[in-house]
Amino acid sequence: MTDPKTWMCLICGWIYDEAQGCPEHGIAPQTRWEDVPMNWTCPECGARKEDFEMVEI
Repeated sequence: MTDPKTWMCLICGWIYDEAQGCPEHGIAPQTRWEDVPMNWTCPECGARKEDFEMVEI
C-alpha cells in the first residue's frame, strides 16, 4: 500500500484522510479514495466526490 493521501472538499474544506477513513459515514480506515463509492457525499456540506481534490497536509 502506498502512503495514504488526503482529499479536501472544494466547497467547505472538509478533509478526507485515507488513513482514518470516515467510519461514522460508512468508510473504513485505510480506504483509498478511488474505493470510496461514487454516490458518497461530503459529511459536512453534501458535495459530491468529484468536488474533492487531493491535497498535501
